[in-house]
Amino acid sequence: MTSSQEHPEPVHVVLVPGFWLGAWAWEHVVPDLERAGLRPHPVTLPGLDAPSADRAGLTLADHVAALREVVVALDGPVVLVGHSGGAAPVSAVVDADPERIRRVVYVDAGPLPEGAAIMPDLPADAVDWPLPEWADLERDGTSVAGIDEDGLARFRERSVPEPAGVARAPSHLSDPRRKQVPTTVVCASMPAQVLRTAIDERQPWAAELADLAHLEIVELPTGHWPMFSRPADLSRLIVAAARR
Repeated sequence: MTSSQEHPEPVHVVLVPGFWLGAWAWEHVVPDLERAGLRPHPVTLPGLDAPSADRAGLTLADHVAALREVVVALDGPVVLVGHSGGAAPVSAVVDADPERIRRVVYVDAGPLPEGAAIMPDLPADAVDWPLPEWADLERDGTSVAGIDEDGLARFRERSVPEPAGVARAPSHLSDPRRKQVPTTVVCASMPAQVLRTAIDERQPWAAELADLAHLEIVELPTGHWPMFSRPADLSRLIVAAARR
């Protein structure tokens, strides 16, 4: 007779990429998670599977519903990893079913405050939001540091326009139990001390993090896309968080 300690439940790690990305964005992270004994599930959200995908009418609610379907289908503990814009559906799934989630890991991201949207000023009739030029991203504070020219070329070639309705949609969080879910934030393009100061000062964009019961902040200095610039180090941090 074997014990549950000899055969523990598998820990599922659901990997949600940021805007313009699909499951492919985690291709250099997944093998390390598998070698660590975790079960990674990289996700491609609706409208991001191909440039020709129909993105008309898609909203954040569609991404949340798709992500919930992934979580519901898994047996065993679940760790949600949300990078950048992927933090919005991740935090909504935590809010919808907080007891189902073992831990949340935000990669250069965090949960949006109630009612906030990532790009509320996108035109109401816009269906697509294509990947901006690198200079425009850098100007707006979204660093591509650490990604070489070949990596940037692959990124742009494989990117898919983000559904504009997702970027415009406000976040809705209502269940206070979400604040009890252990949370790790990986600071990549933002120094950890900047985030800690924002939390201490209860700046609006960090309000959700300020109210968490169990918050861990770790630093991985690089650009905004550490799955491209420092995948092995990002994998190590995700493994450590998932094992807590």
